[in-house]
Amino acid sequence: MAPALPRIAVLDDYQDVALKMADWSVLEGRAQVTVFHDHLTKEDDIVARLLPFEAICVMRERTPLTRALLDRLPNLHLIASTGPRNASIDVKAASERGIDVRHTRYSSTSTIEHTWALLLASARHVVRENEDVRAGGWQRTVGGNFHGKTLGVLGLGNIGSEVAKVGRAFGMNVIAWSQNLTAEKAEAQGAKLVSKEELFRQSDYLSVHLVLSDRSRGLVGATELGLMKPTARLVNTSRGPIVEEVALVAALREKRIAGAALDTFDVEPLPADHPFRTLDNVLTTPHLGYVTEDLYRAFFEDTVANLVRWLDERTKS
Repeated sequence: MAPALPRIAVLDDYQDVALKMADWSVLEGRAQVTVFHDHLTKEDDIVARLLPFEAICVMRERTPLTRALLDRLPNLHLIASTGPRNASIDVKAASERGIDVRHTRYSSTSTIEHTWALLLASARHVVRENEDVRAGGWQRTVGGNFHGKTLGVLGLGNIGSEVAKVGRAFGMNVIAWSQNLTAEKAEAQGAKLVSKEELFRQSDYLSVHLVLSDRSRGLVGATELGLMKPTARLVNTSRGPIVEEVALVAALREKRIAGAALDTFDVEPLPADHPFRTLDNVLTTPHLGYVTEDLYRAFFEDTVANLVRWLDERTKS
């Protein structure tokens, strides 16, 4: 009797595209692949689903793999994650349990482009005007300009610096701040280093581009939002917890800032009753910054390659 094939789970395939983005046929006869399109949040439910699997494929941080969860998955030997790092995987816990964690290529181009999609759509009320046209209306709002306005970039790294470059192409004055940013580094990216307080005071549009860490969590709170102009707009395509949600909801409800365009949230998927779903000065997208065909193909092609290498290594051992 032939031994049972290794079982592989592909999690959170929201769009039902995982198997279309790469050639999974190379795994036929070598492994049994199961794709899940829904998202589970309760640990007991996740354990019950994943317990039989020896390998799981995770998309970014959709399903966190904590120490407590990994403790309950004794059959797990491989985590194939998309991107070069995944902060929601307890890599140390995985290593202690002999679970291999492998990653894929990544490009920030799609997030940079989506940041500007949100900035443009928010400033020109694109969604509201589209809805009005479909309902028979015509020209309900007055949009804002970019030329001559100030773009504040919170975090002038790989993504922030490219966002700044586009801002300069629009004729914007670009300012920036982060904890380790120097005037020389800012100038090299065509931006001016200012204090954290001045970043929030001066910005007409403020875009967040920091890695989520203990240092950046909650960095944008009530104090920072209180410094912003009533005409200013905040955009976050980085990570939700960098901006304190309660403080942001309050600022938006009280119209203390003009609006926010958000692609990331504290809890994802966003709860059905969350205020961000109904506030009229919020533009939301469901963490689409990295969701493009080119990047998905890179993710899943590399994931399949990682699975093949893992199976080859099993055969040799």
